[in-house]
Amino acid sequence: MSHVGNRCVNAVLGPLVLLATVLVAPAPAHAATRYPVLLVAGLYSPASHLNTLKNRLQADGFTVYTMELPTLGTQDIALSAQAVGDKVNFVRAQTGAAWVDIVGHSEGGLASRYYLKFLGGTTKVARYVSLGTPQYGSYLNNIYYPSCSLVVACAQMAVGSAFLTTLNSGDDTPGSVKYTAFASTQDELVDPDAHSFLADGATNVYVQSLCPLRYVYHLDFLYDGAVYGMVRSALQEQPISTNCYAL
Repeated sequence: MSHVGNRCVNAVLGPLVLLATVLVAPAPAHAATRYPVLLVAGLYSPASHLNTLKNRLQADGFTVYTMELPTLGTQDIALSAQAVGDKVNFVRAQTGAAWVDIVGHSEGGLASRYYLKFLGGTTKVARYVSLGTPQYGSYLNNIYYPSCSLVVACAQMAVGSAFLTTLNSGDDTPGSVKYTAFASTQDELVDPDAHSFLADGATNVYVQSLCPLRYVYHLDFLYDGAVYGMVRSALQEQPISTNCYAL
């Protein structure tokens, strides 16, 4: 699908996304409580890519852990999900916290959601935030499938893959977890960009719905100051807001 097609999708879905953002379920009892935050990197992304986001959260008083996916995310995402579960258990043991919040960038959001849905994560995770995660796949992965198929996780992020069909069957936001998904109209790797959104009761937000002039590409989710403000409000279960002029 072309970027013109993306704009068409945005034009149709944008108002619905904004409405869905407003019509969210009442906050759970732990809404005002801060939990340790686990940041999960994406495909080919080392943990160091998460440092800017980590430092900002720590400056605001959050306890933060980071992880890169095994083999930098090239293996079966279901296997990476097991590693996410192991890291959540480590964070809980280190902090004594009953609950952990997860922020996943790109593939990190898929591995984390697989953990929630199939590996018991909904009993340990309070809030899930995804940043530019191809929740329903990217057609770019379909276009480049011959080369993409050499990397298991890359092929799994193609639209219509067996992995995504399984992950998205039934309820795509199981349990009492508070789900928030962020997308950008300039995301060059998720095509269409609306595929970064979830369907069943999630808070879905375009960066540009709050900051229309903000240019945020795929990796920018980890570094952009305005995006950080949105992530912080999601972790605090407040209405999504930010300073659009933040660096």
